[in-house]
Amino acid sequence: MSASSPEAPGIDFPDMDMSAFAGEAMPTLEDMQHWTWVMGRAQQMMMEHMAEMASKQPSQSVASSVAQLWDPAYWQEQMTNMPKFDPTQLFEMQSQFWQQGLNFWQGLLAGEVPGDDAKPANSKVDRRFQAEEWNSHPAFSTLAQGYTMVAEHLLRLTDTVDGVDPKAKAQLRFAMQNIVDASAPSNFVFTNPAVIRKTIETKGQNLLTGLEHMLTDIRKGQLTHTDPNAFELGRNIAVTPGKVVHETALYQLIQYSPATDKVLQTPMIIFPPWINRFYILDLNEKKSFVKWAVEQGITLFMVSWKSADSSMRDIIWDDYVRSQIDAIDTVRELLDVPDVHTIGYCVAGTTLAATLAMLAARDQADKVKSATFFTAQVDFAHAGDLKLFIDDQQLKLIDTVAADCGYLDGRYMAATFNMLRGRDLIWNYVVNNYLLGEDYPPFDLLHWNGDTTNLPVKWHKAYLADLYRDNKLVQPGAITIDGTPIDLRKITTPVLVQAGKEDHIAPADSVWKIMDHVAGDREFMLAGSGHIAGVVNPPAAKKYQYWTNPEETGSLEAFIAGAEEHPGSWWPYWLQWLEKQAPKKVAAKGARIPGKGDKPAIEDAPGRYVKQ
Repeated sequence: MSASSPEAPGIDFPDMDMSAFAGEAMPTLEDMQHWTWVMGRAQQMMMEHMAEMASKQPSQSVASSVAQLWDPAYWQEQMTNMPKFDPTQLFEMQSQFWQQGLNFWQGLLAGEVPGDDAKPANSKVDRRFQAEEWNSHPAFSTLAQGYTMVAEHLLRLTDTVDGVDPKAKAQLRFAMQNIVDASAPSNFVFTNPAVIRKTIETKGQNLLTGLEHMLTDIRKGQLTHTDPNAFELGRNIAVTPGKVVHETALYQLIQYSPATDKVLQTPMIIFPPWINRFYILDLNEKKSFVKWAVEQGITLFMVSWKSADSSMRDIIWDDYVRSQIDAIDTVRELLDVPDVHTIGYCVAGTTLAATLAMLAARDQADKVKSATFFTAQVDFAHAGDLKLFIDDQQLKLIDTVAADCGYLDGRYMAATFNMLRGRDLIWNYVVNNYLLGEDYPPFDLLHWNGDTTNLPVKWHKAYLADLYRDNKLVQPGAITIDGTPIDLRKITTPVLVQAGKEDHIAPADSVWKIMDHVAGDREFMLAGSGHIAGVVNPPAAKKYQYWTNPEETGSLEAFIAGAEEHPGSWWPYWLQWLEKQAPKKVAAKGARIPGKGDKPAIEDAPGRYVKQ
């Protein structure tokens, strides 16, 4: 049922402004009637939602998780494991905080209430406090400054924790940061001046619309970031022409139609991560790496992974490695070429490293002419904030939520990634969607971000335990795939490693470590921005920058110290590197056209797997 129906009573309401909330005007009878209707409508919506939810029995796993919260033994264990604080540091911090608070309140009592020129300490960078009232209205300015002071104190307090290992300390700080962000006065109706203003202007319609948004998100179990009806695969995203020419139970292989008369003889296969949809590299004509690469004369193939279902409960990492090799062999046979170029993005890049090591161990390394790694990690010693989610308790949780179906619902991963940037990807949208009741904007990148994929639970658990937790991939022989021990030192394939300077998922210093574990020709390139924008940065956008350093350096710090900065996209630089590996060109005909070789077209790109 829409939040806007039934219609509000047909009363001509007088204009209301902020003074009504400041006690300068009494509400009229018409005002009171309208707000009574708003509250009644909100209550009706909540009751309808609760009735709908009550008709759906929670799964046993969910019920067990909820029941645990009421188990005294659970909370006793949590209290026993509570961290200890350094008494000296704690006393000093409490004294400083007390003095700060005393000075703050003394100023208020002395009449030094913040006015037009006062701003919260971090207002220049904190978008939460950009509304005019946070600076011009004494009450709101005081509230923002008080919140900032307490928030900074709580975060400093976590740094005084004593007697825990660095990971536990980092987990505590991460948790405190999320608590602090959730507690911001901007997240609540009556302490956010922009929400109060909007509520008055719309006579509460923003709150009803926001409530409908919130209940819809609860029903689907996922926060909505963009208009869900604005994009359609094959219509206005993932539109580069091509055909699916090969299919297995785990992936489809897309071959894109050539856009030039001549193409590089050595084709390219892109292995995207199966934790996301491949079309991040083919969002639209202006942003598409796929379209751009085809226009540069590359015969391009894309792997489109299947989102896990119950039939994939026994899928493990070996299956993904075998699939990469299957794709490599399929393209070599289809085009009658000895080797291929490869790109591995994120987790598929990690897998590509294992694939290259396995091919090397089997004396088949010559099947791959070059490998490009997009924000991929092989050494997880410093893998960033995602490591904070990897421990025995989290692995047990995965068992709990995926026990019945054999796969991990992609919404869990989406929530995890959102928590890494909670202020931007959670609370910003809570305010806009739920409190302000704003319409969802059409944003292709956020549409892709919300288009979740399920993960085979056996693979996912092994990946988290063996790589993130135990860091086995860089230990020669510690991992065996398809009967072959893996040793990254055997990789002699030329590689180019791309990292994002501001990447919070695969930090640049972690991605760099590929350089330490492979042999042969290798080059590192640092791109501006992060995990997505650092990769998807077309030349026409003229955004960001990238850094190169031709010298042999032993660390990221040394690379940066001697690096040359280049404005704009790194794509043309990568193309030059690629052409140096295999410059020969051939006519774009025969099997170079999708469906014209020995592999007939199965269906048009982007294929059905990406739509499941």
